[in-house]
Amino acid sequence: MRILLVEDDFLLGDGIQKSLSHLGFTVDWMRDGKQGESALTSEEYAAVVLDLGLPQQDGLSLLQSARNKGLHTPVLILTARDSKLDKLKGFNVGADDYVIKPIDMEELAARLRALIRRSAGHASPRIKVGTVEIDPDTRQAWNSGNLVDLSSKEFAVLELLVQNAGRVLTRAQLEQSIYGWGDSADSNTIEVFIHHLRKKLGSDFIQTLRGIGYTIGRQS
Repeated sequence: MRILLVEDDFLLGDGIQKSLSHLGFTVDWMRDGKQGESALTSEEYAAVVLDLGLPQQDGLSLLQSARNKGLHTPVLILTARDSKLDKLKGFNVGADDYVIKPIDMEELAARLRALIRRSAGHASPRIKVGTVEIDPDTRQAWNSGNLVDLSSKEFAVLELLVQNAGRVLTRAQLEQSIYGWGDSADSNTIEVFIHHLRKKLGSDFIQTLRGIGYTIGRQS
Protein backbone atom coordinates (compact mmCIF):
# COMPACT_ATOMS: atom_id res chain seq x y z
CA MET A 1 0.00 0.00 0.00
CA ARG A 2 1.32 3.38 -1.00
CA ILE A 3 1.25 6.06 1.70
CA LEU A 4 1.95 9.79 1.57
CA LEU A 5 3.86 11.17 4.57
CA VAL A 6 3.96 14.97 4.97
CA GLU A 7 6.40 15.79 7.78
CA ASP A 8 9.05 18.51 8.03
CA ASP A 9 11.08 17.03 10.92
CA PHE A 10 13.90 15.14 9.20
CA LEU A 11 14.68 12.64 11.96
CA LEU A 12 11.02 11.84 12.59
CA GLY A 13 10.15 11.66 8.90
CA ASP A 14 13.10 9.41 8.15
CA GLY A 15 12.16 7.14 11.05
CA ILE A 16 8.52 6.90 10.00
CA GLN A 17 9.42 6.22 6.37
CA LYS A 18 11.84 3.44 7.27
CA SER A 19 9.55 1.89 9.89
CA LEU A 20 6.43 1.87 7.71
CA SER A 21 8.45 0.52 4.77
CA HIS A 22 9.64 -2.31 6.99
CA LEU A 23 6.00 -2.97 7.95
CA GLY A 24 4.88 -3.38 4.35
CA PHE A 25 4.03 0.14 3.16
CA THR A 26 5.47 2.12 0.26
CA VAL A 27 6.06 5.64 1.60
CA ASP A 28 6.45 8.88 -0.34
CA TRP A 29 7.83 11.52 2.07
CA MET A 30 7.21 15.23 1.45
CA ARG A 31 8.85 17.86 3.67
CA ASP A 32 6.41 20.80 3.36
CA GLY A 33 2.77 21.55 2.71
CA LYS A 34 3.19 22.65 -0.89
CA GLN A 35 5.02 19.43 -1.78
CA GLY A 36 2.30 17.46 -0.02
CA GLU A 37 -0.48 19.19 -1.91
CA SER A 38 1.33 18.65 -5.21
CA ALA A 39 1.74 14.94 -4.46
CA LEU A 40 -1.94 14.56 -3.56
CA THR A 41 -3.03 16.10 -6.86
CA SER A 42 -0.69 14.02 -9.02
CA GLU A 43 -0.55 10.59 -7.33
CA GLU A 44 -2.93 8.03 -5.82
CA TYR A 45 -2.43 6.97 -2.20
CA ALA A 46 -4.11 4.49 0.11
CA ALA A 47 -3.74 6.92 3.05
CA VAL A 48 -1.97 10.07 4.21
CA VAL A 49 0.01 10.77 7.39
CA LEU A 50 -0.10 14.54 7.86
CA ASP A 51 1.76 16.84 10.25
CA LEU A 52 0.11 20.19 11.02
CA GLY A 53 3.04 22.54 11.64
CA LEU A 54 4.45 22.51 8.12
CA PRO A 55 6.48 25.12 6.22
CA GLN A 56 5.02 26.68 3.05
CA GLN A 57 1.47 25.54 3.88
CA ASP A 58 -0.09 24.48 7.19
CA GLY A 59 -1.42 20.94 7.42
CA LEU A 60 -4.99 22.04 8.20
CA SER A 61 -5.20 24.27 5.14
CA LEU A 62 -3.68 21.51 3.00
CA LEU A 63 -6.29 19.04 4.25
CA GLN A 64 -9.18 21.46 3.83
CA SER A 65 -8.06 22.30 0.29
CA ALA A 66 -7.77 18.61 -0.59
CA ARG A 67 -11.23 17.81 0.79
CA ASN A 68 -12.74 20.77 -1.05
CA LYS A 69 -11.30 19.32 -4.26
CA GLY A 70 -13.04 16.01 -3.58
CA LEU A 71 -10.20 13.94 -2.10
CA HIS A 72 -11.60 10.89 -0.28
CA THR A 73 -8.29 9.34 0.75
CA PRO A 74 -8.10 8.56 4.51
CA VAL A 75 -5.97 11.11 6.37
CA LEU A 76 -4.31 10.54 9.74
CA ILE A 77 -3.07 13.69 11.43
CA LEU A 78 0.14 13.08 13.39
CA THR A 79 1.05 16.16 15.41
CA ALA A 80 2.31 17.59 18.68
CA ARG A 81 -0.79 19.81 18.94
CA ASP A 82 -2.77 18.13 21.70
CA SER A 83 -5.49 20.62 22.66
CA LYS A 84 -9.16 19.76 22.29
CA LEU A 85 -9.61 22.74 19.95
CA ASP A 86 -6.85 21.52 17.62
CA LYS A 87 -8.40 18.05 17.53
CA LEU A 88 -11.82 19.46 16.72
CA LYS A 89 -10.37 21.61 13.96
CA GLY A 90 -8.64 18.56 12.50
CA PHE A 91 -11.78 16.44 12.41
CA ASN A 92 -13.92 19.34 11.19
CA VAL A 93 -11.77 19.85 8.09
CA GLY A 94 -11.78 16.16 7.22
CA ALA A 95 -9.27 14.15 9.26
CA ASP A 96 -10.12 10.47 9.76
CA ASP A 97 -7.83 10.02 12.75
CA TYR A 98 -5.87 12.36 15.03
CA VAL A 99 -2.78 11.08 16.85
CA ILE A 100 -0.44 12.90 19.22
CA LYS A 101 3.32 12.50 18.82
CA PRO A 102 5.19 10.40 19.69
CA ILE A 103 3.54 7.16 18.56
CA ASP A 104 4.70 3.56 18.38
CA MET A 105 5.29 2.65 14.74
CA GLU A 106 3.37 -0.63 14.94
CA GLU A 107 0.38 1.26 16.33
CA LEU A 108 0.67 3.81 13.53
CA ALA A 109 0.74 1.01 10.96
CA ALA A 110 -2.30 -0.63 12.59
CA ARG A 111 -4.24 2.65 12.56
CA LEU A 112 -3.41 3.18 8.89
CA ARG A 113 -4.51 -0.32 7.95
CA ALA A 114 -7.77 0.18 9.86
CA LEU A 115 -8.43 3.46 8.03
CA ILE A 116 -7.68 1.88 4.66
CA ARG A 117 -9.85 -1.13 5.51
CA ARG A 118 -12.82 1.03 6.51
CA SER A 119 -12.47 3.26 3.45
CA ALA A 120 -12.73 0.14 1.29
CA GLY A 121 -15.79 -1.07 3.22
CA HIS A 122 -14.09 -3.98 5.00
CA ALA A 123 -15.10 -4.59 8.61
CA SER A 124 -12.80 -7.56 9.18
CA PRO A 125 -9.00 -7.44 8.88
CA ARG A 126 -9.10 -10.57 6.72
CA ILE A 127 -10.39 -10.38 3.15
CA LYS A 128 -11.45 -13.46 1.20
CA VAL A 129 -11.91 -13.95 -2.54
CA GLY A 130 -12.78 -17.48 -3.58
CA THR A 131 -10.34 -19.87 -1.91
CA VAL A 132 -7.80 -17.10 -1.27
CA GLU A 133 -7.73 -15.14 1.97
CA ILE A 134 -5.33 -12.38 3.06
CA ASP A 135 -4.62 -10.56 6.31
CA PRO A 136 -3.13 -7.10 5.59
CA ASP A 137 -2.18 -6.67 9.26
CA THR A 138 0.06 -9.74 9.40
CA ARG A 139 0.98 -9.71 5.67
CA GLN A 140 -0.10 -13.34 5.34
CA ALA A 141 -2.10 -15.15 2.66
CA TRP A 142 -3.85 -18.51 2.52
CA ASN A 143 -5.18 -20.64 -0.31
CA SER A 144 -7.81 -23.21 0.69
CA GLY A 145 -6.70 -22.74 4.29
CA ASN A 146 -3.02 -23.36 3.56
CA LEU A 147 -0.48 -20.63 4.26
CA VAL A 148 1.16 -19.34 1.06
CA ASP A 149 4.75 -18.10 1.05
CA LEU A 150 4.83 -14.71 -0.70
CA SER A 151 7.51 -12.06 -1.09
CA SER A 152 6.66 -8.55 0.13
CA LYS A 153 6.08 -7.30 -3.43
CA GLU A 154 3.98 -10.35 -4.35
CA PHE A 155 1.82 -9.72 -1.30
CA ALA A 156 1.50 -6.02 -2.20
CA VAL A 157 0.23 -6.89 -5.68
CA LEU A 158 -2.16 -9.52 -4.31
CA GLU A 159 -3.42 -7.16 -1.61
CA LEU A 160 -4.29 -4.46 -4.12
CA LEU A 161 -6.07 -6.93 -6.40
CA VAL A 162 -8.05 -8.41 -3.50
CA GLN A 163 -9.02 -5.00 -2.14
CA ASN A 164 -10.28 -4.12 -5.63
CA ALA A 165 -11.89 -7.45 -6.42
CA GLY A 166 -14.25 -7.15 -9.36
CA ARG A 167 -12.38 -4.13 -10.76
CA VAL A 168 -9.73 -4.06 -13.48
CA LEU A 169 -6.38 -2.59 -12.44
CA THR A 170 -3.84 -1.47 -15.00
CA ARG A 171 -0.16 -2.31 -14.78
CA ALA A 172 0.52 1.37 -14.05
CA GLN A 173 -1.87 1.32 -11.08
CA LEU A 174 -0.16 -1.76 -9.66
CA GLU A 175 3.29 -0.24 -10.16
CA GLN A 176 2.27 3.04 -8.53
CA SER A 177 0.99 1.18 -5.49
CA ILE A 178 4.18 -0.76 -4.78
CA TYR A 179 6.87 1.64 -5.96
CA GLY A 180 7.37 5.10 -4.47
CA TRP A 181 9.00 8.19 -5.96
CA GLY A 182 12.59 7.50 -6.85
CA ASP A 183 12.06 3.75 -7.19
CA SER A 184 12.36 2.12 -10.58
CA ALA A 185 10.87 -1.07 -11.94
CA ASP A 186 11.69 -3.15 -14.99
CA SER A 187 9.10 -3.05 -17.75
CA ASN A 188 7.94 -6.62 -17.04
CA THR A 189 8.11 -6.53 -13.23
CA ILE A 190 4.34 -6.70 -12.67
CA GLU A 191 4.01 -9.55 -15.15
CA VAL A 192 6.65 -11.49 -13.19
CA PHE A 193 4.75 -10.96 -9.91
CA ILE A 194 1.48 -12.02 -11.57
CA HIS A 195 3.18 -15.16 -12.93
CA HIS A 196 4.46 -16.07 -9.44
CA LEU A 197 1.06 -15.46 -7.86
CA ARG A 198 -0.66 -17.69 -10.41
CA LYS A 199 1.80 -20.50 -9.68
CA LYS A 200 1.05 -20.21 -5.96
CA LEU A 201 -2.70 -19.46 -6.04
CA GLY A 202 -3.90 -21.16 -9.22
CA SER A 203 -3.57 -20.24 -12.87
CA ASP A 204 -7.18 -18.98 -13.09
CA PHE A 205 -7.20 -16.82 -9.96
CA ILE A 206 -5.95 -13.68 -11.72
CA GLN A 207 -7.47 -12.86 -15.11
CA THR A 208 -5.66 -10.80 -17.75
CA LEU A 209 -7.66 -8.42 -19.91
CA ARG A 210 -5.26 -8.01 -22.78
CA GLY A 211 -4.24 -4.41 -23.32
CA ILE A 212 -6.16 -3.27 -20.21
CA GLY A 213 -4.93 -4.90 -16.99
CA TYR A 214 -5.67 -7.54 -14.36
CA THR A 215 -8.64 -8.50 -12.24
CA ILE A 216 -9.89 -11.14 -9.81
CA GLY A 217 -13.41 -12.20 -8.83
CA ARG A 218 -15.54 -10.44 -6.27
CA GLN A 219 -15.10 -11.01 -2.54
CA SER A 220 -16.98 -13.84 -0.90
